[in-house]
Amino acid sequence: METNELNYFESYEDIEIHELMLRDSPRNEAYRKAIVANKDYIQNKIVLDVGSGTGILSVLCAQAGASKVYAVEASNYAAVTKEVAAENKFEDIIEVINKRIEDTELPEKVDIIVSEWMGFYLLHEGMLDSVIYARDQFLKPDGCLFPQVAKIYAAPCSMPSMFEFWDNVHGISMQSVGKISRLFKSLKPEICVINSDDVLCDPKLVRSFDLKTIQIKDLNDIQLIDIAVASKEGTYQGFCLWFDVEFPNFVNKTESPIILSTSPNDQPTHWKQSVVILPQEIEVEEGTPIAFEVKLTRCEDNIRRYNIEFALLDPNEIEHPMGCDCFMTKCIVAKVFVQNQSENTEIST
Repeated sequence: METNELNYFESYEDIEIHELMLRDSPRNEAYRKAIVANKDYIQNKIVLDVGSGTGILSVLCAQAGASKVYAVEASNYAAVTKEVAAENKFEDIIEVINKRIEDTELPEKVDIIVSEWMGFYLLHEGMLDSVIYARDQFLKPDGCLFPQVAKIYAAPCSMPSMFEFWDNVHGISMQSVGKISRLFKSLKPEICVINSDDVLCDPKLVRSFDLKTIQIKDLNDIQLIDIAVASKEGTYQGFCLWFDVEFPNFVNKTESPIILSTSPNDQPTHWKQSVVILPQEIEVEEGTPIAFEVKLTRCEDNIRRYNIEFALLDPNEIEHPMGCDCFMTKCIVAKVFVQNQSENTEIST
């Protein structure tokens, strides 16, 4: 196993990481709600839990009536998963396999794959690759995944904690220090909670993934060029990324899908939001067009990480949605496309 892979799995032997996730109520409640809502569908089904960790999802599926749950966990926490299964009296249903999913062999195909594979801005950690592998190797043709759809969103935002703090540090203006701090922080995404009031525009959908059909190669390069329109007056200080995942609802198909959202408008999760900090702030009025380009490119030397590139664009030089109410007069259909990008993280203004 390569060093990066070994370090990744060893990091999940830290109890604090698991406790952080187990204390994440929106995360756990969304999975619980989705599994309970589909209890009649899960009854007597065979389930594969990819990256089972402490085993919470395996136990939920067993409680819902699964006849068999294969809990695959590459880290040494697999031993804890066995204890949790026994503690909840499901040791005869939950079979724990202490291997990477890529090294696992199962005696049968499964009806359902359940996994909590999401990382910061959805793709950090690259665990979706393992879910796709499990899908292709072990899922029955008519099987399903929990979750089954994932979406990345983006929006310009204010970051008052990164800017206003430096105006008055114990009675002293420290804007010069703040500028250096922001330049340093702009080299990597800031993981923090964004107040919903600090989001300046309606979110833009960067990409939607159907886990039944997505391929690993589709995750290597993601790009969006678009224009957001400021919904209010404010200060443009950063660019915010978050994600939603949707669970199927086979029992009540007429109801809306169950969603786990990491949006600033929803209860905070341990993923928070991922923000690219602008070196300089920009004042915007309601209706101001904010043109941007965002790229997520998988690192060549560590496939579990991505480089995020962000650039401010001139709204008059890119194609624009029809019928909007911003200050621009040129309005034609916006273009969204994907292409290969450099591996260096860049922020340009």
